[in-house]
Amino acid sequence: MTVVRSHVYSVDPADLDELIVRRGTLIAAVRAKHPGLSATRLIGLEDGTYSDIWYWDSVEQLVAALQDIPNFPEAPLAMSLTRDASAQNGRLIDES
Repeated sequence: MTVVRSHVYSVDPADLDELIVRRGTLIAAVRAKHPGLSATRLIGLEDGTYSDIWYWDSVEQLVAALQDIPNFPEAPLAMSLTRDASAQNGRLIDES
């Protein structure tokens, strides 16, 4: 069952390109240790915030990666460019 971790945050427009670079570095590092990260999507929303969705092959893989996040120095580097961040976990019900 695919599970997702969905983040919503704001980014200063001047920092967006750097966030994309840092986010890519973080994603590569996470995938190297946790290959269950099957896809990611960064979506610019009409209110100026961003939805960042990470798809995982299983809840166990998501939990393992979340527990390991303190060991990824790339995470605070990427997140330092965001503000008003929130996150939720869920499971994929339908995809067309």
